[in-house]
Amino acid sequence: MLDHNKFMDIAYRQALKSYNEGGCPIGAVLVSMDGKILGEGHNMRVQGGNPILHGETSALQNAGRQKSYRNTVMYTSLSPCMMCSGTIVQFKIPHVVIGENVNFGGNEDFLRERGVKVEIMNHQGCIDLMAKFVREKPELWFEDIAE
Repeated sequence: MLDHNKFMDIAYRQALKSYNEGGCPIGAVLVSMDGKILGEGHNMRVQGGNPILHGETSALQNAGRQKSYRNTVMYTSLSPCMMCSGTIVQFKIPHVVIGENVNFGGNEDFLRERGVKVEIMNHQGCIDLMAKFVREKPELWFEDIAE
């Protein structure tokens, strides 16, 4: 059994890293079912000028090419946007653990309808960090979610 708290703390630390770099505080980690970290990453829209390098896609990029993602879990500090949700479905990642969906949510049903197991942790650190970011930099947040 995977230690959700351990891996969510890693995703949170990635989110905090992005925040401290001036970016959107979203982090993720891709883990194999046997507990091996395959890749971790954070949102790089600001730092890399890359509109599609979100936390989840950054973790996937850092994991590198895998023959299959069917025995993995994606831990993400924030509920995945539609692009990241589509990527999760595309690569058949069967399980997503979400740090929080208080500040942003809505794609959990999309994932569940496509057979993805979704768990929401309500990780207080993730909730507080994202709320702080949205208060401090609403224009950057709305850019990130294309509002």
